[in-house]
Amino acid sequence: MENDVPDQPDSQIATSGPLTGFRVVEFAGIGPGPFACMMLADMGAEVITLDRPGANKNQKSATGRGRKIIELDLKDTAPRAQTLDLLEQADALIEGFRPGVMERLGLGPDVVLSRNPRLVYGRMTGWGQEGPLAQAAGHDINYIAVTGALAAIGPAERPVPPLNLVGDFGGGALYLVVGVLAALLEARKSGQGQVVDAAMCDGAASLMTMFFDFTAAGRWSGERGRNFLDGGAHFYGVYQCACGHFISIGSIEPQFYALLRQHAGLSDQAFDAQLDREAWPSLKLKLEEVFKTKTRDEWCGIMEGTDICFAPVLNLSEAPLHPHMVARKTFVERHGAIQPAPAPRFSRTPSTIRESETADLASLIRAWRR
Repeated sequence: MENDVPDQPDSQIATSGPLTGFRVVEFAGIGPGPFACMMLADMGAEVITLDRPGANKNQKSATGRGRKIIELDLKDTAPRAQTLDLLEQADALIEGFRPGVMERLGLGPDVVLSRNPRLVYGRMTGWGQEGPLAQAAGHDINYIAVTGALAAIGPAERPVPPLNLVGDFGGGALYLVVGVLAALLEARKSGQGQVVDAAMCDGAASLMTMFFDFTAAGRWSGERGRNFLDGGAHFYGVYQCACGHFISIGSIEPQFYALLRQHAGLSDQAFDAQLDREAWPSLKLKLEEVFKTKTRDEWCGIMEGTDICFAPVLNLSEAPLHPHMVARKTFVERHGAIQPAPAPRFSRTPSTIRESETADLASLIRAWRR
């Protein structure tokens, strides 16, 4: 990768971030739980990951960064007792097992909160802690399917999974982080912890709030490809260029649409009917032909930086090298690989990426008690 992507300082730098001083115990899992703990660690929290013996997790992975990792068998009595001792000194717990697993291990909320009443107990699941599907297996695609989100995404022919951004990370990890932080704030006032039940289906449904609003107001069709934000409108979508690459256009507001017409040479009076839904299919065809007359780079030279609401569609190799991404140091190089830098940004207590390392449970308990 080009040297334009900055190196990220590692754990040699003192811990920073607004969560410095907070202690989080993570029970190792996959997907949204580790991503949430990555964010907490980036923001300065001391995150202790309890993993099974021999797990051999990649400590250099992006989502696993910033942890102290302890391997132990929670089915054994002694490690379980030590875990409770550790949790007595923690501010938050994060677990992503199916409902009932932590209770069967003797580490459910009733047991843990009786030892540490101020603890925030964060639970990450797909279906939630209760309900008819609570014990069923599932993945992101299933959780967003029942919320209306999946049905709204993709071309008219069929829904398209939006990677696992909407369920796992948007509706799951981010809502878990918000919930845990809100509960930590409340615990500082009341001295009492609580359980945060973060279900990906709940979070994905919440993310759809605006579209339920649009539907109630009669501004959203249940048919994909018929709406102004789902690719139905000619002024909001993705177009292929002469080179085979793509660009994105989001010229919703009339003043931005006027600029689109000006820079793309759309003098045809048919484009006057910006909000005529019946005209959208034919106008999309016209725009497709226009954008195929130039390469992506040529369109960038014409439109990028204007108020058209334009951007090139970049792949994972290209994105870190975009001038705006480089200027903001949005991506960093770590262990020879490119990964996103911490977000959001703080003016006084900046987040940092720290190295993960193995730790000894007994030593950590002694350190936390001091």
